[in-house]
Amino acid sequence: MFQYTGYILTGAIGTVTITAAAFLIGAVLGVPLAVASRSAHRLLRWPAISLIEVFRSVPNLVWLFLVFFGLPEIGIRLGPWTTAILTLGVTSSAYLGEIYRGGLSGLGQGQWLASKALGLSTWDRGRYVLAPQLARVVSPTMATYAISLLKESALASAIGVMELTFRGGLVTQRTGDGLTTFVVVGVVYLLLSLPLAYGSRRVDSRLRAKFSVG
Repeated sequence: MFQYTGYILTGAIGTVTITAAAFLIGAVLGVPLAVASRSAHRLLRWPAISLIEVFRSVPNLVWLFLVFFGLPEIGIRLGPWTTAILTLGVTSSAYLGEIYRGGLSGLGQGQWLASKALGLSTWDRGRYVLAPQLARVVSPTMATYAISLLKESALASAIGVMELTFRGGLVTQRTGDGLTTFVVVGVVYLLLSLPLAYGSRRVDSRLRAKFSVG
């Protein structure tokens, strides 16, 4: 079994790639979703809220199957890697958009109104007033979601992506030793998750210290 450890560990590269790419897509697409969901205009607010709820209510595995097996029926074919990254990226945008929305709801309006009274442009208000405060509020929750997404990336093995779990399955089929194999897989997931948790606490501590001093 242990001669396959390197083979299993190589799958961690795929796991990290899927997680990082999907999280980046979700972090970017989540911004307009969050802004639209708080809009005063119903034509923006209700579609955004509906998209968030739909993507969050359906399991990611179903979305993966729908994209990978369903879209070819209408002439759209995506490879396993593309399907995994794009699908998890889009569903991540719903979760991160809701995190952003919650963070925005928790911010007071006093500094925003004060900066407006000082004549700052909308861009400068967003950049210097809103964004730093929002980062402090949502960074722990975003890190928690990143850890969850890391684990959700294992679902990509169901459509043939050669990530950590998929390689563990192949080794189990070859050796018949599922216990040891997936203990190794579990330990790798743990080791990948720990830096995210540690980094989250560090960032949160620094942001709190910065704003408490300011």
